[in-house]
Amino acid sequence: MSDETNTDVLIVGAGPIGIELAVALKSAAIDYRQLDASQIGSTIQWFAPQTQFFSSPERIAIAGVPLQTVDQTKATREEYLNYLRSVILQFKLEIDTFERVTRIEKSDGSFALTSNRDGRLKLWRTGKVVLAIGDMHRPRLIGVPGETLARVSHYLGDPHGYFRRKVLIVGGKNSAVEAAIRCARVGADVTLSYRGAEFDPNRVKFWLLPEINAMVRDGRMKFLPNTSVREIRTDHVLLDEIGQEAGLPIEVEADCVLLLTGYEQDTTLFEATGITLEGEQRRPHFDPQTMETNVPGIFVAGTAAAGTQFGGVKEFIETSHIHVPRILAALTGGSPPTALAPAYELPES
Repeated sequence: MSDETNTDVLIVGAGPIGIELAVALKSAAIDYRQLDASQIGSTIQWFAPQTQFFSSPERIAIAGVPLQTVDQTKATREEYLNYLRSVILQFKLEIDTFERVTRIEKSDGSFALTSNRDGRLKLWRTGKVVLAIGDMHRPRLIGVPGETLARVSHYLGDPHGYFRRKVLIVGGKNSAVEAAIRCARVGADVTLSYRGAEFDPNRVKFWLLPEINAMVRDGRMKFLPNTSVREIRTDHVLLDEIGQEAGLPIEVEADCVLLLTGYEQDTTLFEATGITLEGEQRRPHFDPQTMETNVPGIFVAGTAAAGTQFGGVKEFIETSHIHVPRILAALTGGSPPTALAPAYELPES
């Protein structure tokens, strides 16, 4: 192993809350380093072009830096990535990107972490670790034949690529609904398959719900409620009707298939360190006043604290801001805040 770095605190993850924590540690003159397995804001980076955030700008702003948008509405993917870059530049943060942590070991009351960057291994020694790794690392697979075909994707790309193509979209929450609307508007022939009977207003952005309902009503896309995928073939997909006796499947022609059925957290680092994972969501156990896990010296921050969020997202950027002062207080011996600032008390929905 060619390199070794020592630091008091090591932040793993450079999403919004990880960056906000880095600003707080730097302002408090705490010796720290920050790593990310990819680029900063990597989860946001794979949003489709021009995707809008659910939350208003002031709720997802970090480190006291106002987030200004061009049209004073909700920020787009591009605006927010630009904002994160500007915060990093403003505070002169040093982040070691594309350093994937592959191992965390206890070592004489401290921790030794190994990262891998294109085959080059590096050792990091630290007294405290903060896992700000997020909660959406990989698609939630549905486990059907044909899911790995090249024309199947779990992410919406540039909608232009679907112009005059037959697109089957599977799912019925924000990602699937937004993809269906955008693909239909660029001229794709869209069919939307959803396990539910109708769209849930608690799981679809409030400005998208009337749009998707109107497009279905007006025949601008095909909607197949109460259906599930049986098999994906080279030029069509077989769907089953949920609740019906087994019979002939529904056959849908499709040039492209978008399986927008959710994402899940990679819990490898939690498991490797002995952090207890609780419930169906496999949420890491932590003290809510300090964000310290059951492994002394390891903290969790941001949406990583929620595990894989089944049944609707409960942890957002705006509900995670409080993690930063709580961790800072735990590191410095101060008193942690007990409640969110009024602007962040409830989800935007």
